Amino acid sequence: MDKPLAKYIDHTLLKPDATQDQIDVLLEEAKQYDFASVCVNPYWVERSAAALKDSDVEVCTVIGFPLGANQTALKVAETEMTINAGAQEVDMVINIGELKAGHDEQVQADIHAVAEAAHQHQAILKVIIEAVLLTDDEKVRACELSEAAGADFVKTSTGFAAGGATVHDVALMRATVGDRLGVKAAGGIHTYAEAKALIEAGASRLGASAGVAILKEAEAAK
Repeated sequence: MDKPLAKYIDHTLLKPDATQDQIDVLLEEAKQYDFASVCVNPYWVERSAAALKDSDVEVCTVIGFPLGANQTALKVAETEMTINAGAQEVDMVINIGELKAGHDEQVQADIHAVAEAAHQHQAILKVIIEAVLLTDDEKVRACELSEAAGADFVKTSTGFAAGGATVHDVALMRATVGDRLGVKAAGGIHTYAEAKALIEAGASRLGASAGVAILKEAEAAK
């Protein structure tokens, strides 16, 4: 690992029934453990940015989430609104159906529009390809289109489909983008062993709701 384990982790709470109290606990934990970011739904961005303003924990949110099938203009508007509210990183879902249909121009244009909106405000764009729904060839194509469109990261999963991050998918995505983009593994990461294996496979960021437990397990393993 080339940085502390906590700095690999986007401390995540994206459940639809997450309450303000639960978000506040997430924010306190993020400050205490110095995670890379918190990843929250757009509604909670402003509260998160206010709570974390004196820390070096970033605020990450999700765009076109979790299905990816919004119109591009809506994804762009959501990106601009959330960045204006304090988000520094945005994780967008690609149009999965268009990718599977082979409509690469539309997929790339969708990502590019969000990348432009994010980068105008110095925000980072991570592109969620929802790997569990794709063949390996489609995963490679999704990564190539994300890179061509100007993304900063590719990301495995929303955590809302039938599967999450796998070592195979992370290794394939890293092989595709080389060291030019980050690779974020997300979905189903519950243990230190899983986190370590994904980092060794090429993940430069992990999206996890179990970040505190993972850190405690890592500390106990020393």
